[in-house]
Amino acid sequence: MEKHFVIIAGEEAGPKSNKMGGIWNVINEEAQTLAALFDSGRLNTKEGKEILIAGPYYGYRGADWNRGLNRITVMEELDPLNPGEELRKSLESLENSGIKAFTGSKLVGDTRIGYLQFKTSDFGKIRTVYMGNEMTLESKVKAEAYEHLGLDSLKYENMSNGPEYTHYLCLSYAISELVRLLVSKSSENVETPDTTSSKGFIPCPGVSLHCHEFGVFYAPARLKRLGVPVNTVATLHATLPGRAAGYNSIQKRRNNDSTWPPGVPENLTALEALASHADTVTAVGESTRQEIRLFYGIKGIVIRNGITIESDKIDWSLKESFLERIRKFLSENLYKYHGGERIEPEKIIPIFTISRLEVENKGYPDLLDSLVALEHIIKNSILEGHMQEGVRVICFLVTAEGSKTNLPSGFPVNLPKEVLVGNELRIQQMIEEKGLDFSKMVRGKRSVAALLYPQILSSSDGGLGMEVGEFMAGCCAGIFPSRYDPFLLTGLEAGKEGTPSVVSRVCGFSDAIKTIESLEEVLGGVIVVDNIDLPYYEAVLDYALAVSYFTRNFIDDRVKYKLLCREAFLLAKDMDWRTPTEQYYELISGARFCKE
Repeated sequence: MEKHFVIIAGEEAGPKSNKMGGIWNVINEEAQTLAALFDSGRLNTKEGKEILIAGPYYGYRGADWNRGLNRITVMEELDPLNPGEELRKSLESLENSGIKAFTGSKLVGDTRIGYLQFKTSDFGKIRTVYMGNEMTLESKVKAEAYEHLGLDSLKYENMSNGPEYTHYLCLSYAISELVRLLVSKSSENVETPDTTSSKGFIPCPGVSLHCHEFGVFYAPARLKRLGVPVNTVATLHATLPGRAAGYNSIQKRRNNDSTWPPGVPENLTALEALASHADTVTAVGESTRQEIRLFYGIKGIVIRNGITIESDKIDWSLKESFLERIRKFLSENLYKYHGGERIEPEKIIPIFTISRLEVENKGYPDLLDSLVALEHIIKNSILEGHMQEGVRVICFLVTAEGSKTNLPSGFPVNLPKEVLVGNELRIQQMIEEKGLDFSKMVRGKRSVAALLYPQILSSSDGGLGMEVGEFMAGCCAGIFPSRYDPFLLTGLEAGKEGTPSVVSRVCGFSDAIKTIESLEEVLGGVIVVDNIDLPYYEAVLDYALAVSYFTRNFIDDRVKYKLLCREAFLLAKDMDWRTPTEQYYELISGARFCKE
């Protein structure tokens, strides 16, 4: 029986220890959803199917080019791979050429997902021969990349991010060699009927490659140059010029301005541009698709991200317990470290934002201005008798330069300046300048405050001690006023926990919402604020009004508030991974899943 290998590749592909950001989640969910779809029997084919995840292997501290994260790939959580003949022979040939792949597997239903983690740190020590000259494997990779695609590695490797560029090139080479060998081994095992061979046709082995982000885009480009028959898809979750332009990218798209902003890494954009060699280029949102066309002249299509939700309903008792925990923590520590009047837990309404620490791109100025506007809205509502006195809205700003240890008791309510670094200091200063720190709230002069939470959330983070999902479930609303965000998975994650949110129109998530037609309620479980066409202060006011809407219903109409929570939950549940995974599989295989 013929076998179809589906290879999903990326810099973050592999065990969870390889995670740098959200792309690990995307690759992991795509693989697991595809395995579940294979198990469903909705694919009309007798062809055997094997899912392989291909990424890097970091075997020791210091092997990772990303010195800040210093990842170490942990394979112990995986089962042995036990590869079939074609894959085993391909891996043996790879190892004979000096490329070591660490392997593992995980069973999802009845489908096994294979993991192939390539060690690139030794490429500079392995001797080989290229075009009659003896050199290192790393030099061979660079020489071949220059010959095939004009990549000037002599220039690129001497840039400040040279090690990162070299790692990506070597990783892509290893992945493309695996594909090339799989195709050749598969071809050797194919028995061609006489009627076909007499016409000169050779069946094409079933190998498909889906590459996430520029770190592995050299793989499909090299395969195309070598003439290896394989279906390839390149997915961009953002563009490097777009990230550098940040919120200015909106204006660049409007003006059709394809010039790159300062600070764009030339070597990495050379890799990103190689997406053009893939059979299909996809983007996670409309803004990213437009950026790909603007900066690289590449036409692509949009396939959104998704989220996996196993539960069919919101666990209200769990949400209440998390809310109670957050309220109690805030009430006790505010009184302990800031004095003033004791704020009763039931008077506290916690809301949150969570993002990377990109002050302008993630809209922190907009958020703080909207909290100032919310203060006036609440004050007027109390004066008019529409809201009870004593309500205190506290907005967590969960963003950090990195993980922290040895934090003081009561963190983050007790937040000494010496704990903060870099842009954390800048955000704290912005909070104080807007009068959103706790000094006025504990004296009864403010109803709204912002609380910087400069830590990566976990059960052992030295603060609330809650996982991200628990924290989101315990807050009454989320607010995500990004000025630049290719998708905004956090909006979906909030919905997964049954927490309503307000998001900016610029996010790819807001585009995806328009495609969901199954929701009958239009109460506003997710409110989209137009931060593209509206003037700044109108958008800021809309953020404030949206949060006011959530808090007012939370206080006065719990039935309606629960309907808002349910709408956010159902929206997230409808945006699962099945549809995008089916679309990806159709692109790389040419096969469609039958409708249920």
